[in-house]
Amino acid sequence: MRAVVIGVAVMVAACATTQKKRTGTGTGTGTLEREVQVGMATWYASGTMTASGERYNKRAMTAAHRKLPFGTVVRVTHRRTGKSVTVRINDRGPFGSKKRIIDVSEAAAERLGIIVEGVAPVRVEVLERPAKKPKKKRKR
Repeated sequence: MRAVVIGVAVMVAACATTQKKRTGTGTGTGTLEREVQVGMATWYASGTMTASGERYNKRAMTAAHRKLPFGTVVRVTHRRTGKSVTVRINDRGPFGSKKRIIDVSEAAAERLGIIVEGVAPVRVEVLERPAKKPKKKRKR
């Protein structure tokens, strides 16, 4: 019984995980550490404005994420089918279940093949972070 409880706890914890993945040669040059998350994706087709201030466009390749900075580019891969899309984070969400790690636009959901499913297991890999804006100098 104890083994079953521990096994269930491990599986639940693994549903939405974040890990760093090293890619490249490992020699120090060309090595990039990428953030990878595994969990569930949903999609949304309605709304007028995003949290970033952009008008929502269901035909754009965009997504909502709880924490990634606006402008971050990620690859979302459907874990069962292997289909993937590249989207830009421009909104906040998903809200509700902690297992859900990203909401994709309707266009991205179509390419991933999750329109009918509504919710699907995915892998999210950060490809590009937005450039940091220089800090404004204070007037003295």
